[in-house]
Amino acid sequence: MTTDSSSTEPRLPGNVIPRHYTIELRPDIPSATFSGRVSIDIEISTSTNEIILNSADLDILELSLTVDSVETATEFRLDATTERLHITPGTTLSPGPANLTIAFDGTLNDMLKGFYRSTFTDEAGHEQVIATTQFQSTDARRAFPCWDEPDYKATFRSTLVVDPAHLAVSNTGVISDTIDRDGRRRVEFAPTMLMSTYLVAYVVGPLEATDAVDVGGVPVRVVHRPGQGHLTEFALDVAEHALSYYEDYYGIPYPSDKLDLLAIPDFAFGAMENLGCVTFREVLLLVDPDGASQPELQRVADVINHELAHMWFGDLVTMKWWEGIWLNEAFATFMETACSDHYRPDWDVWTTFGRARAAAFHTDALRSTRPIEYPVVSPEDAEGMFDILTYEKGASVVRMLEQYLGEEPFRRGVHHYLTTHAHSNTETGDLWASLEEVTGEPVGAMMQSWIFQGGHPLVSLESTPHGVEIGQRHFTLDPEAADDRLWRVPLRVKTIDSSGSIRTRSVLLEGQRLLLTDGDRVLSANAQGSGFYRVDPSASMMEALPPTVGDVLTAPERHSLVEDAWALTLAGHGQASDYLLLAERFASDTDLTVWQALSVGLAGLTRFVSTDLEGRLRSRLADLMRPAALRLGTRPSDEDTDRTRELRATLVRAIGTIGNDPDVISQCRDLLDHPDVTLSAAAVHVVANHGSDEDFKRFRDAWQNATDPQSEQRNLRALVDFPDPALVRSVLDSTLTGEVRSQDGPYLIRRALTNRHAGSLTWDFIEHNWEAINDTFPSNSISRMLEGVVALDHEADAVRVSAFLESHPVPQGEMQISQHLESQRINVAARARETDRFSAWLDS
Repeated sequence: MTTDSSSTEPRLPGNVIPRHYTIELRPDIPSATFSGRVSIDIEISTSTNEIILNSADLDILELSLTVDSVETATEFRLDATTERLHITPGTTLSPGPANLTIAFDGTLNDMLKGFYRSTFTDEAGHEQVIATTQFQSTDARRAFPCWDEPDYKATFRSTLVVDPAHLAVSNTGVISDTIDRDGRRRVEFAPTMLMSTYLVAYVVGPLEATDAVDVGGVPVRVVHRPGQGHLTEFALDVAEHALSYYEDYYGIPYPSDKLDLLAIPDFAFGAMENLGCVTFREVLLLVDPDGASQPELQRVADVINHELAHMWFGDLVTMKWWEGIWLNEAFATFMETACSDHYRPDWDVWTTFGRARAAAFHTDALRSTRPIEYPVVSPEDAEGMFDILTYEKGASVVRMLEQYLGEEPFRRGVHHYLTTHAHSNTETGDLWASLEEVTGEPVGAMMQSWIFQGGHPLVSLESTPHGVEIGQRHFTLDPEAADDRLWRVPLRVKTIDSSGSIRTRSVLLEGQRLLLTDGDRVLSANAQGSGFYRVDPSASMMEALPPTVGDVLTAPERHSLVEDAWALTLAGHGQASDYLLLAERFASDTDLTVWQALSVGLAGLTRFVSTDLEGRLRSRLADLMRPAALRLGTRPSDEDTDRTRELRATLVRAIGTIGNDPDVISQCRDLLDHPDVTLSAAAVHVVANHGSDEDFKRFRDAWQNATDPQSEQRNLRALVDFPDPALVRSVLDSTLTGEVRSQDGPYLIRRALTNRHAGSLTWDFIEHNWEAINDTFPSNSISRMLEGVVALDHEADAVRVSAFLESHPVPQGEMQISQHLESQRINVAARARETDRFSAWLDS
């Protein structure tokens, strides 16, 4: 065997097709190694002198190729750069079946990808280790040689040989569990359906599983570390609802024989949709409903619902290549929201989705945005696809399309797509074709500009003698970056006539302008906030709104109005003073999501004022928010809904950290142990923002001694909110010593960058520890960590950050880094543009 680093085409040649894998893996957890053997039934489609498949970080011990029951002499070599195994037979291979068998050794790594180690401390204080996998996008090749591209679907029959005291889990149910002569357990699993390699999964270790819950004949379990069984009931309830909901929505049975949800102590992603063996961060699966806030509960439900939506949309039907990952993830994000909304209607999840959409709007308004779908060549390109544009913008566009077509016609189109392409691979146009066939609408033409063109429009309204003219232009946070691109915009317009009658209609804006001639006044050009476009309201539209805006606009519509106003302020289309006056008009609003949007804008205003006027502004903002808080009262009641409790917490958090109200800050110290966890979580945030050394010690102890994942994360995050830079620095140091898990470190650093007292120090920490950061943290998390630089909004900060990242590139997140730097420059420009005039206005 030899190793070289020759160049090659980005995709495997396609002349050899895997049909079935028989895999045996023997993890040796104490030595952090594993051995394995894979037998692959292949189909040679065209004559060839070479077989090429993927392999990385594996030592190939033996390799045999059998054709027509005769073993063929072969040579092989590994290409370390392209992660490919090249096999050269002694003769030309003719089309037909063959078998390839490979024995290999590997290492259980600590980089949270491939086949890796994860650790936890048990109830006796001893460290325990499990072996687990994460293969998306291109890391199955680190566990066994394979055709590691999504369109090489095959069936898999796996065997794990493990310590007899360990639990072993894979994609399908156990069909045999025996003891080998050496005393190790041999656990054999049923064959899978046809699926891609990135969906194969293995988890082995000292874990426990709940009793199975039967959901229409499918056994559902939660697998967890010992001592956490009491945190599984909520997840089981969510999963039971989700399986029934999706089977009904898709009109297709669950496509496997069992479903396990596994809580992994160390996990680079949030969760992973491995067929029947779905892996999660512990905080996104295990929860005590009595010890979690409403957002924490909803986050668990959303993530479970997202991953289970993939069992059909992603696992049963899979993209051909990684540029299509947007559709998998966007559709799962759309379905998670629909499923969560059905599970808990009182949470009003579609309204809450407006906050996620707002974040996507911001990124998509940059010069450095990208189309939802774009060419993917390398593994780094694939890793870069997992961003806010894929998930939240993609889901927003799907939602916009669903609302335009109608929910039931859209659902029938999805059923047609899944049944037509079950067990195969697709491209984006295949979904549009199914929707067109069912609805008769030109879906493909409509969606072309939304999928293959970055950005989104700003829809304008202008009253004319002939009616209301609706126009569109490219919206960017940097006005100089806008160009003449257009979209086919599926508008939903809410109007009111002279008698006070309100109606909503669908209108397709196909060019730059259209005219509504019925004489009605427009209340909203984005009814229910379902469209992925900004609206620049006209004076006549604002005049049409009564003083109590909630009388005519729904919560999603009011949220969109507030959100659009803040975006227009950042882009320089409006002034900070105009936004504050609009916010004061919404002071009587009663919706949680509206107040969450207002909180973002009001916090932003505090960066637009001179130091001598900051106290006056914060006092005015506290006065703006206080009446809404007083209406709710400072203590929860049994009649409060979850959203009411979270609204109270949002206002407490905002008055305490934006308004810096001393009475609220003092009250929050008394609320830290309040039985309403939603309120106590807000108190933690407020106290940390103004906290002392003694408070810091209390929160650090609470983090280290937490008995559930939510309390652990809540207190850990609070540690980087303290105003003393030295305390924040101590937490940053902990991210590189192992005290803080590597999965959490990047997100703590990101949060610390946004701390106005410690942001500059945090950047110093990043510069001085760059190599250690990249060695310690998962590669996919580095660009996410650096998102925090957008809060460093002084010119000197921008110059410094840009210079460092230019000489220290992040290839797996190149596009996201450029977006962070542009967002930072926009914030710097907004501060420079607004500070003098906003301060003068406040002082007038």
